[in-house]
Order: sequence, then C-alpha cells, then structure tokens
Amino acid sequence: MIVIGIEFLQKMSEVTEVKPLISQSSSSNLPDFKRSVKLKYVKLGYHYLITHWMYLFLSPLVVVLAPQLSTFSPKNVYILWDHLRFNLISIIICSTLLFFLSTLYFLTRPHPVYLVNFSCYKPKEDLKCTTQKFFQFLTSTGKFTEKSLEFQKKILERSGLGESTYLPKAILRIPPNTCMAEAKNEAELVMFGAIDELLAKTGVNPKDIGILVVNCSLFNPTPSLTSMIVNHYKLRGNILSFNLGGMGCSAGLIAIDLAKDLLQVNTNSYALVMSMENITLNWYGGNERSMLVSNCLFRVGGVAVLLSNKSSDKKRSKYQLIHIVRTHKGTDDKCFSCVTQLEDTVGNVGVSLSKDLMGVAGDALKTNITTLGPLVLPLSEQLLFFATLVGKKVLRMKIKPYIPDFKLAFEHFCIHAGGRAVLDEIEKNLQLSDWHMEPSRMTLNRFGNTSSSSPWYELAYSEAKGRIKKGDRAWQIAFGSGFKCNSAVWKALKTINPAEEMNRNPWS
Repeated sequence: MIVIGIEFLQKMSEVTEVKPLISQSSSSNLPDFKRSVKLKYVKLGYHYLITHWMYLFLSPLVVVLAPQLSTFSPKNVYILWDHLRFNLISIIICSTLLFFLSTLYFLTRPHPVYLVNFSCYKPKEDLKCTTQKFFQFLTSTGKFTEKSLEFQKKILERSGLGESTYLPKAILRIPPNTCMAEAKNEAELVMFGAIDELLAKTGVNPKDIGILVVNCSLFNPTPSLTSMIVNHYKLRGNILSFNLGGMGCSAGLIAIDLAKDLLQVNTNSYALVMSMENITLNWYGGNERSMLVSNCLFRVGGVAVLLSNKSSDKKRSKYQLIHIVRTHKGTDDKCFSCVTQLEDTVGNVGVSLSKDLMGVAGDALKTNITTLGPLVLPLSEQLLFFATLVGKKVLRMKIKPYIPDFKLAFEHFCIHAGGRAVLDEIEKNLQLSDWHMEPSRMTLNRFGNTSSSSPWYELAYSEAKGRIKKGDRAWQIAFGSGFKCNSAVWKALKTINPAEEMNRNPWS
C-alpha cells in the first residue's frame, strides 16, 4: 500500500503553501520569525495559559476566600447545623437524588479496558530474505517478464525495506508452493508463536480467556483460524470467538474495537486479539503491475494482544485504551472498489489497486483525523483551529487553514508502515520530527509491511528504546480496503523498562 494517503497529504501541503510577503532577496538578512526562539516561547505560554485556565482563574478566588474561611469558628458550625436541622426534608431529598445519580453513573459508565501485554511474532533466522535473495528468487521462478522484474526491483529499492525482512518457506522454494497446507502452516507458525510468548509474559491460564478475536484478510480456512486457536490451546467451550476477514491492514484496530465492546458487557473477562496476514496463499505470480506491489512490500508478521476489564489488572497492565475512531467510506462505489482481490487475464489471483486509491485514502484519513482531533487535542489547539475556520469561512479572510499540532496530544506515533512514501508525506504534513517517525521507519526497514500488526511492532520499538513513560499517549493509525482508516489512542499506565522486556521483544 505504498501509495496510501499521498494525494490528500499533498493537497494539505499545497493548501498550506503561501506566497512569501517579502522576496527572497530582500529577506535574506532578516531572521526566520517562524523559527524564532521568542515566538516559540510565546506559543508555549499560550498553550500553558489555555490548558491551565481553570487553575489560574480559581487561584485568586482561593486567595480571597482563605482569610474568610480561617475565621470560621465552632459557633459558626453549630449555627449552620441548627439551620440544617429544620430543613431535614430538603436534605433527605437532595441526598437521595445524589445517591441515585451516583449509582446510575457507576452502573452505566464504560468499563476501562486495559492492555495487559502484547507480543509481536519474530520469525526464525532461516526465513530472512535479503534483497539479493529476493531478486534471485524472482528470476528463478520463470513467471515474470523482464519488465515485471525491473518494476519489482524499483519498487523494492524505493520501498524502505531492509535486508532482514521475512518470507515464508513456501514462497522461498523454487517453484513457490502456494497451497492450502503451506498457508495453514504459516498461519499456525505466526499465531502460536505470538500467543505462546504472550501467555508466558502474562502468566494467564488459557481457560480464563473469555473472548477471542482473530483478523486475517486474505486467508480464511475452514475450520476458522479462531477454531485452530481454540483447539490448540483447549480454550473453554463458552468462549466468544470471532474471525474477521477481508478488512485490510486496518483490521487490527477493528479487532481491538470489537474486543472492547465485548468487554463492556462481559465483566471480569480477558480478551485475546490475534492480528496477522498470510503471505503464502496470496503470492502473485503474474505480470499485472497493479498486483505486483504486494510481492515487494508484504512480509511475515503478527501480534497477540491481551485485553482485560478487571480492575485488579490495572497495576500490571501496560496501557489503557482511551479512544478508537473508525472511518468507513464503503458507501461510495469508488471507495469500495479501490482495493480488490481478483484474477488477472490468465487466472492468477492478486490484489488490484485502483487509480483512485490515493484520493480515496486521503479522504478517509482526513475524515478520521477531523473526528479524532476534538477528542484528543488540547483546548488551545481547538481554539486556534476554530478561529482560522471562522476567519476563512465566515469572514472570507485569505488565511491558510490551521493544521493542529498533534504532538501536543501524543508523545508517540505508530503509523502503519505501508511504504516509505506514505511515511514521508505524513511526517511533512503533520509536522512530525524524525524522532516521532523513527518507530514506523525502523519497522518498515526491519520487518516490512506486516499488514494489521505493523502498529504493534512500532509500539514495541518505542518500548525497546525505553521511550514509554507513565502517562504517555500513543496514537496508532492504519488504513484498509473497503475503504477504511482507523485510529486507536493508548495511555501508558507505567514506565516500560527495556531490561524487563529483554528476549520478549522483537527488537531485542
């Protein structure tokens, strides 16, 4: 999905470009006001003022009332009690109403969902596929024309993938053995490998898991992937199991959302979410360019996530789920058909990317960010955005739209590693630093595009680098066919010590 979101992000960059008021020659000796240190502190002061306005407003009030309260004597307390004694009915009614409303709130409020731990699958060394090995494999299959080989070579060189990504054994054979049995072997290797490590981390008994959600877009065997897990781990008979298919790279966050909703109505439960993609059965051996991109980008990977709604698990959990925002553009025919699995002219099955993909993805991304912004951005950023919107739409002022600073809402960004071009454009238009983009770029380099599990490899990278501190907020964002763009916001419940994750982190 190397082209996802480019058009929208390019439009954003075009909108934000304005002609300089001073020519380059006349301004060469002037300071860069946008990067002025004084302006930086003015903006920081503004954000601080708006964010803490309540405290700043109440502080003088407290100073004024403190001397009056200090003169409050026991005699005054007795007079107050004597006054209340003759208003017993009012007190009882108010107390009853307060008790009723408090009870109603505690019974209807959403239960907090905790992420106890997660485990990203790290394949064995014999599955590593260097660039040279990949090109030798492509040539030896004899299925690709010279133009197709050259095209795939260019895609891989520009993709951002490194020399240590992984492909399944069935693909690396000559010729590739893309059969159902090999696809099942790959699925079991990824699923059981990730879940075994997760259970070892958490110490949870498989019998205690009450909810199971698995997502894999392009491989949906019978019995299902969920049944394979239930059978392997001998999970209990009344488990609520769900198998999500055909939902693209954003399905991992959809699975989290489904598990969250189920945890709201099933008290004292654990939910196991398994996100993965299958490469074996979906290798494309034809010469349609729109279907060759997936061969170069997608690699083996998967993640197992354990969620809980038990209050007793809060102390040992890593994160708490704060928000999930889902955007679906499937009502539009153009959006619906922009990513389609089909056969080429000679019967080879592959995933075709429509020419409308960039515009569709950009629109979905814009809608998702617009919905998420009011939930996470500080009031200072919302006021600036609203002010520029009113000036532009109502007052017809010629001003550029204000792009909110999402760095004030999140400390960590886990952007789906679909390709280098996507990450470049998001970095530029959200004004992120190399530090913020490092987890996504390193994940693309080290593991490739692992589809729905890639945001979790990025979060694991931040943990391995010792970046996650208590109270930090992480933003996961992913795209998928249909067309969908989904976001998840997590809050760290504790500081992650990399030493405690040694040998249990894919980056160890």
